[in-house]
Amino acid sequence: MRKTPHRSIALRALAVAALAAISLPAAPAAAAPSTAAACTPAQVVTNGGFESGTSPWTQSSTSVITSRSGQTAHGGTSYAWLDGTGGTHTDTLSQSVTIPSGCSTATLSFWLHIDTAETTSSIAYDKLTAKIGSTTLATYSNLDKNTGYVKKTLDVSAFAGQTVSLSFTGAEDSSLQTSFVLDDIALDTSGGSTPPADSTRTPATPSYTVSLSSNTSGTVWTGHESATFTNASSTALSEVYLRLWDNYHGTCDAMPITVTNVTGGTAGSLSVACTALQITLPTPLAQGQSATIGFDLGITVPSGADRFGHDGAFNNIGNALPVLAVKDGSGWHLDPYTNNGESFYSLAADFKVTLDHPSTLLVPATGTSTDTPGSSGRTVTTATASKVRDFAWAAGPFSKISGTSAAGTAINIYSVSGISSSDAQSMLSTAKSAVDAHAARFGAYPYGELDAVIDNNYWFGGMEYPGFVLDLVSTTALTHEIGHQWWYGIVGDDEYNSPWLDEAFTDYATDLALGKTGSNCWNSVSWASSAEKITNSMAYWDAHSSRYSTVVYGYGKCALHDLRRLLGDTAMTKLLKDYATSHWYGVSTTAEFKAAAQAATSTDLTSFWSTHRIDG
Repeated sequence: MRKTPHRSIALRALAVAALAAISLPAAPAAAAPSTAAACTPAQVVTNGGFESGTSPWTQSSTSVITSRSGQTAHGGTSYAWLDGTGGTHTDTLSQSVTIPSGCSTATLSFWLHIDTAETTSSIAYDKLTAKIGSTTLATYSNLDKNTGYVKKTLDVSAFAGQTVSLSFTGAEDSSLQTSFVLDDIALDTSGGSTPPADSTRTPATPSYTVSLSSNTSGTVWTGHESATFTNASSTALSEVYLRLWDNYHGTCDAMPITVTNVTGGTAGSLSVACTALQITLPTPLAQGQSATIGFDLGITVPSGADRFGHDGAFNNIGNALPVLAVKDGSGWHLDPYTNNGESFYSLAADFKVTLDHPSTLLVPATGTSTDTPGSSGRTVTTATASKVRDFAWAAGPFSKISGTSAAGTAINIYSVSGISSSDAQSMLSTAKSAVDAHAARFGAYPYGELDAVIDNNYWFGGMEYPGFVLDLVSTTALTHEIGHQWWYGIVGDDEYNSPWLDEAFTDYATDLALGKTGSNCWNSVSWASSAEKITNSMAYWDAHSSRYSTVVYGYGKCALHDLRRLLGDTAMTKLLKDYATSHWYGVSTTAEFKAAAQAATSTDLTSFWSTHRIDG
């Protein structure tokens, strides 16, 4: 995903509200070490949406958990309303929770709306404090007022193995009301201390077959999906997890992605804010054995010009198809969704997706598409894609223009209303140049056609999927998103734990494609703290979101420019092309790239990595 001025403004507003006065928790000194145990991902807050009465919450008054008029729920009809009296007042809300031992990640999330009559822009008169036990996790105030709900996410992993009180305290001063409204509180655990016997990534060689039919507007899709896979690990596979990523865009009470009628396994509980579904296999799958699971699938596209959302009549359907999570030497990768960047980590797979839709809608999609007539007034688009990590599509009354790059790649530009024909032609020209420039440096583009959906309302700037990108009218942004076809698409990575491996490499590739040398890269560089590193995970960047683009994109590509200057242009060009070839359809890690770079020079790079804060 490409950072842009649009995205920076939106994220700045979110960051102020979400991160004001956060202090990261530390484990209490008296806590005894927990015994290592396997982790079963779980959501441990009960009645977090307040739709089942008040139990087991303890509230300071019977009016805290409410459905009365004056405020609205984020999901359902009930919510928790703290303060809002306009006088000296304190409200509390608490629940005892047990965070399982053996879980490496525990994340508290909740939706918060703050409205206030205070007019100051500098003084926090009224405050809401979120705590675990005696530890303050975050403090919000009248200065963090917002027009709607904002999702807060806090790391509480330090409290694994403990039973603690989760509490919220709202305190108003003597005048001018501030209301703190909470809803959909969850505490998700994931990760484990019992890894498989080897580091082999599994389930391997997935193959997905999908058949969906849409309503008249393309906002609702229903049908069936099946996934066939092989256990590549020497450890028997007793379960798999489906990632239902787009449930982040709703609530567990109203999920945009629904999976029902599972076959080939038994559906377990949803976890990680309902973005992960455990499916237990009938019998453990030995190394080399294959299995197939199937399920009915429902997709409801929410409103909004987002990577999953509809901008008026134009639907973007990214990350909507459930895909298999990855298990390796670290266990199951069940990281939370991040809206600041990407969480997506999957192995190269084959997709055959059939989309039945009204003929008035054009449906650009991952892979190579063919259209055949359906029932009256409908068209069936069949898209096939080989060795891709995900599948995305759009649906709407787009304007379409097409062309072919000099090297022979078919390019389709789909524009929403309001995009001029000259801008569409400019984006077609940019796409042709970009795909050929990247292919010349890193290897031929393997996915047949390339579709780009252009909409200037995208707050996030642009988003990459295999053979399919979303973008603003921007030469730099489109060149960047097309660069992701190699760095994330062909050469995969764990985007949540190593975002620099796709974003920094793609920004570096974008510079090269646009003739930029990075000569002024380090102007006014300033590290925010000793903990800030180019190689930090999205867990870190979600807690320091204002620094994400600067460090991962900016400092990251600058480090690669510096490496090029150290190795020399010819050696750097060979390094990256050889590295892409050796990881083609595979997964890159920081350690592997550092080893490849070291092998390309007789100069000891130890100090280079240290100076540039590239760990791993």
